[in-house]
Amino acid sequence: MDRSKAYMLIEAAMGRSESDLVIRNAEVVDVYSRSSFRSDVFIKDGMIVGFGGERKAKAEHDAAGRYLIPGLIDAHCHIESSHLSPSEFSDAVVPCGTTTVIADPHEICNVCGLDGMDYMLKASEDIPLSVFLMFPSCVPATPFEHSGAILGAEDIERYIDDPRILGLGEMMNYPGIAAADSDVLAKLEKAYSRGKNIDGHAPSITGMGLDGYIAAGISTDHECESAEELREKVRKGMYVMLRQGTACRNVLQLLPGVDEGSWRRILFCTDDRQPQTIKEEGALNYGVSLAIRNGLDPITAIAMASLNAAECYHLTDRGAIAPGKRADLIITSSIADGVVPEEVFINGTLVAENGRMLRKARHTAPENVRGRMDVRGFSKERLSYRPGSDHVRVIDIIPGGVVTGAGDAMIRRDGNGEWIHDDADDVLKLAVIERHHGTGNAAVALIRGYGMRHGAVATSIAHDSHNIIVIGDNDDDMAAAVEHLISIGGGITMFKDGRELGTHVLEIAGLMTDESVEEVVGCLEKMHETAEKELGVNKEIDPFMTLCFMALPVIPAYKLTDCGLFDVRSFQFVDSAL
Repeated sequence: MDRSKAYMLIEAAMGRSESDLVIRNAEVVDVYSRSSFRSDVFIKDGMIVGFGGERKAKAEHDAAGRYLIPGLIDAHCHIESSHLSPSEFSDAVVPCGTTTVIADPHEICNVCGLDGMDYMLKASEDIPLSVFLMFPSCVPATPFEHSGAILGAEDIERYIDDPRILGLGEMMNYPGIAAADSDVLAKLEKAYSRGKNIDGHAPSITGMGLDGYIAAGISTDHECESAEELREKVRKGMYVMLRQGTACRNVLQLLPGVDEGSWRRILFCTDDRQPQTIKEEGALNYGVSLAIRNGLDPITAIAMASLNAAECYHLTDRGAIAPGKRADLIITSSIADGVVPEEVFINGTLVAENGRMLRKARHTAPENVRGRMDVRGFSKERLSYRPGSDHVRVIDIIPGGVVTGAGDAMIRRDGNGEWIHDDADDVLKLAVIERHHGTGNAAVALIRGYGMRHGAVATSIAHDSHNIIVIGDNDDDMAAAVEHLISIGGGITMFKDGRELGTHVLEIAGLMTDESVEEVVGCLEKMHETAEKELGVNKEIDPFMTLCFMALPVIPAYKLTDCGLFDVRSFQFVDSAL
């Protein structure tokens, strides 16, 4: 804030000049004392200047006794996982009460490098949603796969001073931290030198390993797996996020660890949330509401989703309803069963009513991030799977998350040693095909728990390097799906008996689209229905988002990269045959 704005706010606060807006008859939620009080709230130049008193305002808005709560802050998300451009993402989540997000663009940066960072910064300017970014710390996430770019400390140096970049994104390279790797420390130094945050990614890291991880300056974790783990991380000074995404949903799992001693170190986040999930359930407000419905005090939950997040990320201008704070506000009739926004104000302006934006966000045409599909030498033969034994390792899908099991199975092989699909078995073929540098890499393994009876599903979204990933029971459909993705520049597609069943085109880096929220949701709803009815995909999993995480070699146990089957527990490649 500069001197002239301070003067303006003081004059309005003291009643010597008119406020722009007064919200009358509001039940104001005070996240500082965890209570509420009835008052009028005065706003000047997008900032709150005071409560009640002898003041005048140019305009009035009657809350009619309803609750007035701070705008919600999503402490960790990947906009790319919504399939939406930043402007369309804003239009989707703001009506749900999300007014600020801390976004990690490592998905698009893994594909497009700094072109992706530039696009996300530009496309998220001057839209209703406040978008702050964390510079990706792990592009690629590991050296055990091919990504579209490699970002080092020198790249961080170019961006870290931008006021909208709050620090380093999730540090997935736990082995690099534990080994005090010089390249990793060089990246961390860029955040240290500016006093900026470093986000964590530490599933099941406890004890001395956790001590070393936190000693490196890492302050948050959104991958906590149990209430006991949450308590240890809070005790050691971390902020822990309750995550409610599309595939990963652990609010209820972690809620027993939230109590009077820990709540000030707990945040809410969505991480990865698809647009149809936002349409059906909401955005961050869904996780907050879920916690409230399951026993968490409503004002405590709201404070965790506003004040705690603002303090964690040093966003001193927001997170509460108080003089000098941004007027990012939600009006709702009740908070007893959760947060259902009826009106949303950003910077003191009413922007959404009853789940709809009053005006669409400014759109930015994507530059230098279209397509990004360089696949060479692909043919059906690249999908061949000839393990050296009938007893093989299998990736086991575990519904409700992205952690997989380290399974095994007895299979049948033909005279050439080729795997034969058994219709009585829920074991399918999984392949990852490199798409960034034309290396020709392709790796194949088996997976169980997807439930598909016949056909193939392929996508260019495959965390975090985003090579093409395809699952199926036969090579013809799998190859057809991969070839179709290459031809359209990326997306999600389904094939059965050589026939395309549905395709969602993602022309922005193979991850996002310029289409509207409504168009994307409509397309994905049809595709989900087709995946369930035509392909028989397991109803307990999201057919596309679950598949996206099967190539992520930082979450246990088995994952598949374009270089082979990877055991995350030992951080090494393993042979399929046992």
